[in-house]
Amino acid sequence: MPFTPATDRYERMQYRPCGRSGIRLPLVSLGLWHNFGGAADEAEIDRMLTRAFDLGVTHFDLANNYGPPFGAAEASFGKALKRNFGPYRDELLISTKAGYDMWPGPYGEGGSRKYLLASLDASLKRMGLDYVDIFYSHCPDPKTPLEETMGALDTAVRQGKALYAGISSYSAELTAHAATVLRDLGTPLLIHQPPYSMLNRWIEYGILDTLGTLGVGCIVFSPLAQGILSDRYLSGIPEGSRASRADSLDPNQLTDETLAKVKALNELARDRGQSLAQMALAWTVRDPRVTSTLVGASSLEQLLANLAMLDSLDFSDEELTQIDKILRG
Repeated sequence: MPFTPATDRYERMQYRPCGRSGIRLPLVSLGLWHNFGGAADEAEIDRMLTRAFDLGVTHFDLANNYGPPFGAAEASFGKALKRNFGPYRDELLISTKAGYDMWPGPYGEGGSRKYLLASLDASLKRMGLDYVDIFYSHCPDPKTPLEETMGALDTAVRQGKALYAGISSYSAELTAHAATVLRDLGTPLLIHQPPYSMLNRWIEYGILDTLGTLGVGCIVFSPLAQGILSDRYLSGIPEGSRASRADSLDPNQLTDETLAKVKALNELARDRGQSLAQMALAWTVRDPRVTSTLVGASSLEQLLANLAMLDSLDFSDEELTQIDKILRG
């Protein structure tokens, strides 16, 4: 049976302006990283994507090497788009990236014009799309002139293969430089995607001020510090978790000091009537300069639990002071 979205899908979600652009992003966006690869269940993918859309999540974030294996998340997403979202493409904002390792040889990673534009063509083919809404330089490349990397993003926009240009994990200084280069080319920088969480607050020391001055949006990834800011590790490292596999979360990050902070934060979240994950997600968007926070999900239940953070977004001054005290140790 064809998917028919909920008629009230835009009533619960909040949407924030992306810098000084005309684009608004949902406060919560869905990232398709580890859980949408080749081994993922198609029925579960459909349930997550369609339910997310029913709840106002209009932005789906990918990259060329999301999987596993590389490219698999885009391929899975493309099939799900065809099955469910054919009539609704104009209601979706789809992004992808290139920068990290994708294929062998000297042209399969980095910020060169050859790699970025070839990767974008391959991404569009995997997803069955004529264009993406945002194309990102996934990471800075010190071996490639920034002008070349930004020039490739400008070309992608001028070719109609992307509507907007973005960058990810750039320093404040590089962000300002990238924005200047793109502006001079005639393609404004729309958005920056940095990591940000209670345990990784680096964007508070220059990035947010730079983005605010430039009028550039900000969408943060890893808001749960790869699961540390959840109840998953309160009693040790469970079998099957990221830390147990050591594939994307180094178990050495789970120090006694960090776990003590997590347990204290969990108590505060409980007092707020939230899970720790819900409080941690809400905390990342307390600053209006943060346009959206990216969540991942391995199941529909986890997705719904994350989206429930929308029910309690506000923090009192006392709560914010207490959180800062906990995080300082």
